[in-house]
Amino acid sequence: MELQSLKPGISEILIHQAVATESKLTQVCELLQEKVPYYDWVGFYFANQAEKTLHLKAFAGEPTDHTVIPFGKGICGQVAESNANFLVPDVKAQDNYIACSIHVKAEIVIPLFKDGKNIGQIDIDSNTIDPFTEEDELFLEWVNAEVAKIL
Repeated sequence: MELQSLKPGISEILIHQAVATESKLTQVCELLQEKVPYYDWVGFYFANQAEKTLHLKAFAGEPTDHTVIPFGKGICGQVAESNANFLVPDVKAQDNYIACSIHVKAEIVIPLFKDGKNIGQIDIDSNTIDPFTEEDELFLEWVNAEVAKIL
């Protein structure tokens, strides 16, 4: 899968003025989950700085009980504090991992910045061990930069 080939579709989703932001985010999640074979769950979490929690706003894949995640907890919570990408080739090797599904083998979380502030993140789970590359990282940074433009 050539990730760059998905950019026009993502841009097309995000440009529609008449569509609510949350619906656009869900459509982006659905596109990524459908088109990238190893993106088994895709979601956007947004930060509530006052409560130091992340809140799931849009996703594609199996429903999750993890709709609110405290800063520092799990991979997502760690990214909320570190402001850095976190790529986990094998979730079993992580002490601070929150299991969303017994099928998940790997995870990548990329922070979403707006005006230089970490306001959320895109979180992707894979049922394949070690599927993510630098190409995924760069592509997801681009996705988040595009999403930030509509927020």
